[in-house]
Amino acid sequence: MWTRQHKQRKTGRLIVPAISALFFAYFGFHAYNGEFGIYSKYRYEAQGVELQAKLDAVRARRMDMERRIQLLYDGTLEKDMLDEQARRALNLAQADEIVLMRSSLPKN
Repeated sequence: MWTRQHKQRKTGRLIVPAISALFFAYFGFHAYNGEFGIYSKYRYEAQGVELQAKLDAVRARRMDMERRIQLLYDGTLEKDMLDEQARRALNLAQADEIVLMRSSLPKN
């Protein structure tokens, strides 16, 4: 009976663990840095907070504008408000009025 004897290679024992380590490293990297990974979650949460702050600012501005527009509706028209807006838009003043020049106007 013929038998073949093979010399045991020391590198053969490392192939499966090396492939497994590469497999886990690849998927671990993408689990942290990928499009839907852990790091992306924190970026999306920060972006959500920033967008919510912008939304709150826009809503507050809209509420202020709606309040000011409500003053211009028929039946609730305030002449002082209308006069102030017309003078500001046309940049006009009466001859007997005193005009104070400011460097910047408040944003309304």
